[in-house]
This record gives sequence, C-alpha cells and structure tokens, in this order.
Amino acid sequence: MRRLDRIIADASKQNWVDLYAPEGLQPYMKLSRLDRPIGTWLLLLPCLWSIALAAPTGGFPNLWLFILFGIGALVMRGAGCTLNDITDRNFDGQVERTKKRPIPSGQVSLLQAFLWLGFQCLIGFLILLQFNTFAIMLGAASLILVAIYPFAKRFTYWPQFFLGLAFNYGALLGWTAVKGDLGIAPVIMYLGGIAWTLGYDTIYAHQDKEDDVLIGVKSTALKFGESTRSWLIGFYSVIFIALILSGYVAGLTVPFYIVMAGAGAQLAWQIKNLDIDNPDICLLLFKSNKIFGLIVLAAIILGKFTLFG
Repeated sequence: MRRLDRIIADASKQNWVDLYAPEGLQPYMKLSRLDRPIGTWLLLLPCLWSIALAAPTGGFPNLWLFILFGIGALVMRGAGCTLNDITDRNFDGQVERTKKRPIPSGQVSLLQAFLWLGFQCLIGFLILLQFNTFAIMLGAASLILVAIYPFAKRFTYWPQFFLGLAFNYGALLGWTAVKGDLGIAPVIMYLGGIAWTLGYDTIYAHQDKEDDVLIGVKSTALKFGESTRSWLIGFYSVIFIALILSGYVAGLTVPFYIVMAGAGAQLAWQIKNLDIDNPDICLLLFKSNKIFGLIVLAAIILGKFTLFG
C-alpha cells in the first residue's frame, strides 16, 4: 500500500509516523494516535495547568512532573485510543474517517491490539508509581472512566461528557502529585474542563454525524444539531469562568487575568468561525484548542508572579 493510501483521514499528510516511523511499527503507533498528537495535548494540558496552579507563589512549576505527566499522557491516551479501536472495530470500517485504522484495515489483529494495550498500561502504571500514595490511588481510580468512555456512544447522546470526565482527570492528579491532597481550586478546574471537552469534542463529532446516524451511535453533535453554537457558548463560558475562579482561589496575581483575556478571545474565535457542515473547519477549530490550553498554561505560570516583580 502506498504511503498516501495508508494515511488516516484526520491525520496530517505530513505526519511523522507515516513519513519516518518503521513500517512494522506504524500500525501500533496509529492505534495510539501518534500520527495525530492533538489528543495527547488535550489530555496533558489540564495536568500541566494543575501542576502550575499548585506551584509555590513566586516559583515555576516542577519540570520533572511536567516530564512524567507528558510521558503518562502519551501512553495513557494511546491506551485509551487502543481500547476505543478494539471496542469500535465493527463500526470503524463503516465510517469514512476511520476505515483506515489498523484494526478494520487488517494491519493489526485483535490479539496484537490487546497486547499493545497491555504494554501501554504497564508504562502508565510505572509512571504512576513515581507519585505520592494519594496520587497513585487517585490515578488508579481514573481507569474506571477510561474503560467506560468507549461504550458511552452506544447508550447516550452525551459520550463527550464521559470523555470529559476522563480527559480532565489530570486537573485533579497534577495538583495531588504536587500537594499530596486535593483542594477546591483543582476541583473547580476539573469541572470546568469537562465543559471544555464537551465543547471541543462536539465540534469534532460534527465530522462524523452522517456516518453516526447510519451505524446507530450517538453524540452531542447529533443531540445539539443546529443549536450547537448556543451550546458551545455555554460550555466555553463555563470553562473560562471556572479557570478564572480556580486562579482566584489559588491566589494568582494580575498577570494571570491579563493573559486569560487572550484565552477568552481564542474561545470566542472558535465560536465565531464554527461551521458544523464543514468538516475541515471543524477539525481546524478542534485542533486550535491546543493554542487555548497553552495560553491558559502561560497565564497560570505568570500568575505566580507579581506584575512588577
């Protein structure tokens, strides 16, 4: 199969997996979505926000924790995507965007996919063991959410809610890895993050809505339909307000609020440019949430310092 014929629909034509990775490893990397790194960013960013929020006043966040959570986000997002592909193997071949995934295209057997899943979970477990006892217990509990999400689209129009529960768990875990306990600030951040995921993944789901109707799975894109923009305004208002509140509770300084204005502008740009019938626009807006998340991270880090030193 030629390289261009192997590229999955929503991956960049210049993604590094198809360009440079050894051909025998490519199907496993694609099971982990290494050809589409945006999901890893969206899983990692709430972790980084929380670690930065827990940093001491006048200090930078713990770089070693950034590295550990980066590796953990990479492998656990990969594990979640592998599990998703295993459970969706009978659906993916019927959807244009997913028919080239490794399992429905025959590049990986079901047994090989399960072995790859186990390998990634093992790495994630070893990363988790580097944290304090409370963080280890909290992290282990997240596996319940990871396991539920792939099945949610079968019984509810709100699978994005379950994705939000899992994808924003790092807002709790990052703080706990620093502090050894939980506080109100990361809880507010976590609840806001769920709304953020409901927003950006609804945009993403609009790419598949016709196929979803045909194969009988559910999503918020189908639930909201033409009202999506109104729902998006609501979801994005919640994440913005939640981040402001968590920063206030954590005692962040004026620079946090100044930079957060830029984050709010990025969300407003997404809402303004939404076109639910244009898959290319939907994918662009979805991926732009990495920019939003990095602006928020910069705001939190700067908010640990006073404006005039």
